[in-house]
Amino acid sequence: MKQILNFIGGEYVPAQGGTWLDNYEPATGKVYSLVADSDERDVALAVESAKQVSVQWAQTSVEERCAIMLRIADGIEKKAEEFALAETIDQGKPLWLSKNMDIARAVHNFRFFATEIVHFSGASHSQNTSINYTLRSPIGIVGCISPWNLPLYLFSWKIAPAIAAGNCVVAKPSELTPMTASMLGDICNEAGLPAGVLNIVHGLGNKVGAAIVSHPLVKAISFTGGTATGATIAREAAPQFKKLSLELGGKNPNIVFADCALEEAAVQSARAAFTNQGEICLCGSRLFVERSIYDRFKERFLDEVKKFTVGDPLEPKTRQGAIVAKVHYDKVLSYIELAKEEGGNVVCGGKGVIVEGRCEQGWFIEPTVIEGLSASCRTNQEEIFGPVVTLIPFDSEEEVIAMANSTKYGLASVIWTENVRKAHRVAAQMESGIVWVNCWLNRDLRTPFGGVKQSGVGREGGNEALRFFTEAKNVCIAY
Repeated sequence: MKQILNFIGGEYVPAQGGTWLDNYEPATGKVYSLVADSDERDVALAVESAKQVSVQWAQTSVEERCAIMLRIADGIEKKAEEFALAETIDQGKPLWLSKNMDIARAVHNFRFFATEIVHFSGASHSQNTSINYTLRSPIGIVGCISPWNLPLYLFSWKIAPAIAAGNCVVAKPSELTPMTASMLGDICNEAGLPAGVLNIVHGLGNKVGAAIVSHPLVKAISFTGGTATGATIAREAAPQFKKLSLELGGKNPNIVFADCALEEAAVQSARAAFTNQGEICLCGSRLFVERSIYDRFKERFLDEVKKFTVGDPLEPKTRQGAIVAKVHYDKVLSYIELAKEEGGNVVCGGKGVIVEGRCEQGWFIEPTVIEGLSASCRTNQEEIFGPVVTLIPFDSEEEVIAMANSTKYGLASVIWTENVRKAHRVAAQMESGIVWVNCWLNRDLRTPFGGVKQSGVGREGGNEALRFFTEAKNVCIAY
């Protein structure tokens, strides 16, 4: 059985404790590999490896850093089929989605930040007697902790700007989906990334993640994951005055006004609800529909939902794959039961699915649509993070804005309307870090990405990421 080792100092090494974690294939429910069960000793080795090369990498020219990162992107792209298959086996998503979204985006992340760093600049301010200019220098050693839903996609989203800015990284992928992060080590070596610039430590969050956050030489933490874990990280990091970027949970509203392009809104709203089994922090899980078109929209929306065929992720016809883990599978089903208890009516789905053949023991759930719930119930307030969406009618702009903003989260929102004034007016009142109008998941990597309220602290993307991974220094020179 394949063993997934740590990548420290440019070499693959087992955990110091010599123990392993089972790694399951969600589609079959069976263990298919073993993951290094690391702890603070392995993190200490990774930090020491980063320390040895930190000054060298910081002094490496941006042109050379750019060239190395472009070679990393090329390396992933050349093995895209291999990476996509590994991602699907590890996470449960359809293979076509791994190819077209996850791996393609990982390549794009490296290429984008490789070139962005070349154009990254400071500011200057001239006065009568002096000039001030701003230098930006690498932080040193940073910690990057990524989630299981978009494994290489979000892993690269963090480490690419970090190393582009001249930092060394100690990174922890999710223990549920470690495979493609492990494969990245070979690509980095082939691309000529100096040993120690990127170190990957596998294992549990309460051991590896906690050790990265608490290590005194790790000066910044970039984390994507659950809000509760983000709060724990903040409590540990704040007394040490570490820089923090936290991209946390979401309970995103998708607002459909009567003056929308109904066909497009229905199709894209289904996509926003059920892509990647609903396991994307940006999914529109609360679907608000203006009452005058509610029945028409619901009918067209349900027609589209039925196209999300649940099945073996390796089959081309599959639109929705397996839930990432048994514990998460149970959690999602428990929320469907909660919705029923709260008075919800399941109009589509609502059950687990047995997929015949090799996947008969896998963790699959039907795309589920629920109506009849209040905006304030637990089902509509708590993050489910699965293939579950609720339908809620509304009568006025003011009413839907209040309902949309009623949760503790504020990551993303979607608005469907052909009225440009309404689009601007409602977007300005959304309590979220991202607002999409007449689209969903349309991403420009130059734009700031992140949430408000309990959806996070800080912003990623473009210059925002490069600013996070650097320290500013003002220099004032008298004439």
